[in-house]
Amino acid sequence: MDVRRATEADVEAMAAQLCRSFYDDPVIGHVFRNEARRYEGMRRYFTSQMRGDYLPFGGCYTTDDHQGAAIWGPPGKPLLTGLAGILNLVSVLPYVAAHLSATLRLLSLIESVHPHEPHWYLATLGTDPCAQGKGIGSALMRPALDHCDAEGWPAYLESSKERNVPFYARHGFQVVRELPLPGGGPKIWTMWRDPRPPDL
Repeated sequence: MDVRRATEADVEAMAAQLCRSFYDDPVIGHVFRNEARRYEGMRRYFTSQMRGDYLPFGGCYTTDDHQGAAIWGPPGKPLLTGLAGILNLVSVLPYVAAHLSATLRLLSLIESVHPHEPHWYLATLGTDPCAQGKGIGSALMRPALDHCDAEGWPAYLESSKERNVPFYARHGFQVVRELPLPGGGPKIWTMWRDPRPPDL
């Protein structure tokens, strides 16, 4: 399959695909609790995430048919935290306003355990439900992981579904923390990957 770097022209199709991929995600459901407004809130979130925070750094990958998306932050890309992070998500605020305090505590907790060591950060990986199980997720991870191995960079992610932990483990990630989220939220699994020697 053809995996390539995403451009601005891909953002809307990628956001729509990620909405389908993450609609039943427990963390997404905890943040966007109004099911009737969830899809639009998610669409705005993924659009803001790519345009405002990741696309400029060249870490977004997709397929020509937009059946999958990977959003990576390279080493040195600053995390948008505090006021800057909130301003980047202004378009999402109406969809989380009813429980904004819990959402901000969740973001603060995830930020507090984020590693300080330079690394590649897999912020989002999703495959369209109709195309799952065909190796698309693995193919989308490959360019960044190959770069990590060639350049000696570690990688980090948070998995919001326990069933995805073995998938990431097959790509060299190991669980660092099993973290319950505040406000009665679900768990996430933080995972770290050391670079592999070229012959592995």
